[in-house]
Order: sequence, then structure tokens, then C-alpha cells
Amino acid sequence: MRPVSLLRENGTLIVSMLIGAQDVSVNADVKNVAFALFIFSLGYMAGPQFFANMNAKGLRFGVLSVLEAVVVILLAFGFAVGFDLDVGTAAGILAGAATESAVVGTAQEAISQLGGITEDQSQQLQAHVATAYSVCYLFGLVSIVMLTSQVFPLLMRIKLPEASRALWEKMRGGEGGPGSGEQAALPALVGRTYLVSQGEGSRVGTLEAESRQLVSIEGVKRGDQVLTVAPELQLRRGDRVLVVGRRAAVMATGHDLGPETSGVPGLDSPLAVRQVVVTRKEISGRTVTELRAAEPETVGGVYLTDIQRVDQHLPAIGETELHQGDTLTVVGARVKVERFATKVGATVRQDTADYIYLSLGICAGVLLGMVTIHVGEVNLSLGTGGGCLIAGLVFGWLRAQRPTFGAYPPVAAQTAKDLGLSIFIAVTGMAAGPDAGPLLKQYPVLLPAAGVLMVVIPAFLSLFVGRKLLKIEPPILIGAIAGQQCSTPAITAVSNVARSSVPMLGYTITYTISNFLLPLTGPVLVGIIGL
Repeated sequence: MRPVSLLRENGTLIVSMLIGAQDVSVNADVKNVAFALFIFSLGYMAGPQFFANMNAKGLRFGVLSVLEAVVVILLAFGFAVGFDLDVGTAAGILAGAATESAVVGTAQEAISQLGGITEDQSQQLQAHVATAYSVCYLFGLVSIVMLTSQVFPLLMRIKLPEASRALWEKMRGGEGGPGSGEQAALPALVGRTYLVSQGEGSRVGTLEAESRQLVSIEGVKRGDQVLTVAPELQLRRGDRVLVVGRRAAVMATGHDLGPETSGVPGLDSPLAVRQVVVTRKEISGRTVTELRAAEPETVGGVYLTDIQRVDQHLPAIGETELHQGDTLTVVGARVKVERFATKVGATVRQDTADYIYLSLGICAGVLLGMVTIHVGEVNLSLGTGGGCLIAGLVFGWLRAQRPTFGAYPPVAAQTAKDLGLSIFIAVTGMAAGPDAGPLLKQYPVLLPAAGVLMVVIPAFLSLFVGRKLLKIEPPILIGAIAGQQCSTPAITAVSNVARSSVPMLGYTITYTISNFLLPLTGPVLVGIIGL
């Protein structure tokens, strides 16, 4: 979630609790519908990346997400036992310290299904979830932001901007380049016209291959005739050639051809800009460099300018690994861009939302959440939250495999997610208002302390495991720790300090996996304490 959204979310909760203290309430069905909309949209957006990360690299980073989920459950259970907390307060501590709003909903659903308590007791326990969450969230958020952006770089004895820049250049093969918030003084993609002199006899295909597909010949004019460009076309002295591609590669190719000339009428070739979603399994898992080397015919003449994963932008460099569901922004001649889109996946179309497909997904999630497993006297179920989360993951993944149906434009999905969460938090806060004061008076020190400790302990464990055992590069590890906490404010702070998007490479993997695991920790904790 975005930083502004997170601040609005906590503000909504506090204000709604104040309103609720005046005995103002809203039907609980409104909360349930809003929560289903929120968590289905969350799963839908993360679905393609969640399944794409089910590989060796993803599971390597997934260790951090699993560590986070296990440790917060154990810590919350420890607080419950050590301080004789009720299940609602313990679940609220878990949700707030993990800065994961979805846990509030899943935990409240699990509490509503507990046996042996009255309806009034159930409502009070659910109110305690919201109250404890509101306090622990603030302290947990500040803690993870400070740890990732300030404390961890000091402990690893690195300067985050320099370490990120060095790793960026290493991943680019030693080429320098602007980082986050920077723009090159000269454009990276250029088109230049050259007069063939010393390059007489060269073939178009040979020139493009020698540049490692970093340039493409987009036009050749011989006298007054514009020729059809083909790999076997042989250049002659006096030909005027339009070369398009990366600046350094274009200049190197031009050096082999002859002197640069001014623009030539008839050779100007407009470039198309398209967004392409990766759907082919053969492409998933390859780096940009590997794709260029393995399929030169597909990539030739097409230039990657941006990679978007979930709702984050990754560096478009050679060592960035592509996943199914990634949205690539590419530039090139129209024919070549369309060929690239056909081979890699499909062109993203700004369709209207497919409401039938999305409604089926939410209904499937609700039905899945109604499945109950009996363990002794305890009834275990995913609830609406867990069911809609899983349904969202699956339906989002299916959409990525076949982008011809199930459209859910990113802006619409983000709006639905934010709206559903805001309504859910507001209704939850109003229900919790009457019980908030007594709980805060009872635990004025414990709740803030728990919020800090439940962030600090798993974060330090992940720092040790990530560096000593998994050998993850420091900038990427810091991003991964922010991701295991699903903390967008933390990764925003890290990226601002690093002045680079390199930490995003670790963040997107753990963020996606934790978005699945953390909401399930609420019912697990409630079930353990209920036993």
C-alpha cells in the first residue's frame, strides 16, 4: 500500500473510533462486503507475481517472509501467555506490529467463529483487535522505516546510495546510469542518419548482430529510392542509413558506416510505445540480457524502458529477471514491437473492468471461506478474508496467462482496494470505539512496546539470515526486509535514501509472498489461543 494510503488508513481508524464512542454504528454486512472487495483486489494484483516466485530464487527470498510470519505468531502468542491477554488484543498486536491491515479482518472473522463465547463477548474481542492494532501500527510503522532506511545500513557498514549505485553498475555490466530521481542529460534512445562510406558492403543483419541487438537499421535510402530493409540487404557507398537504438551503440555503428548527416526526407520512422504483459513460461525467469541473447529475432529493434511488477517499478537493466505478469514498456518500430508482444505475451489494453469475471472470483472466495474443518472443539476455516485472498491470487494469475479476459485495470484495482480497506477500517473503528478507552488504560506501555518488539526481532533475524546464510546483497536485502513486512512507507524511505530503485528487486518478491502469508496469521493465532 502507498504511504499516503497507510497514513489515511490509520487516521480513518482513529476518527472512526472517536465517532463509535458516541454509540454510532453501521451494519456489519457493510464491513464484510468491503473487506471481501479489498482483499480480493489485493490478491488479484499480486497473483501473477506470487506464482511466478514459486521458483528457486523466489523461495530463497521467501524464507524471509516465512520467518516473519512464524516469528510474529510466536511473539504474539508469547505476549498473550506472558501478560494474560485475551485473543482479540493479541491478534490486534500481531496485525498492528506487522503493519498488515488484512490481519484485522481475518482475525476478527476467526474470533466470530469461536465456540464457547457469547455474541457480546465476541464483539468485545473483535473491538480489542482494532484498538490494539491502532496503537501497535503506529509504533511498528516507525520502527520498520527507521530500521531499514537508517539502522541496517549502519550495521552493515555501508552507505546505501554508494552500495546501490555499485550494484546497479555491476548489474548493468559496468555501464553507469542514472539512479532513482535522476535523468540522463542526453536521451538513451536515439536515431541518427549516416552516409555510407567506409561501411560499403556491410549487411544490415551483420551490423545489428555486431551491436548485440542494441541498434536496428530502420531505413535505407539509395539515391531517390527508399529500400525495403532486410537482414540480407547489402549497403553501398552513398547510401543514407537511419540507425536507431542505444546512444553508445548507435554512435559505434555510425563510426563503422561513415559520417553523420542531417535528417533525410523519407527516412524518418516514428517509434511505437507499448506496454506488454509477460505471459510465456519460457520467458519467465530469464534476465533481460539472457532474453536478448536467446531470442535476437524477437528482441532486435525493441528497447525496454520500464518494468512494472505489482505496483512497483523495477530498473530496466540487463540483470533484472522477468516474471509472468510483469508489465514491460517497450519502444521500437511498430512492426517490431508487435512481433515482440506476440512472442513475449500480449499488449496491455486499457479495457473496462470485467465485472462478471471479478464477481465470480469474489463469490468463489466467499464460498471457499465457508469451508470448515473441525479440530476437536475448534472450527477452523479460511473465512471470507482467506478465501477471497486465495481466489484473488488464482483469478489474477489466470488473467495473466490469458489477458483476453478478466480485465481489471490497475487504477481500478487500486481504487477498489483502497476504498474497500477504508470502509472496512471505518466500520471496524466505530464498532471498537466504546471499548477502546478501557483497553488503552489497561495496557498503556505494553501495546507500544509490543509494536516495537514485534518489528525489531523478526527484522534483525532476517538481517542475519539474509546476509550470513542467503548471501543477499545489502541493498536488495534491505528492500526484502521492508517487503516481508509489506511496508510501502519503508521501501519508499529506503529508495529515497538510496536514490535508487535497486532495493525494489528484493522488495517485490517478499512483499508478494507476505501478502499471502500474513493475512493467514490472524486465524492461526486465534486458533492456537482458542485451543
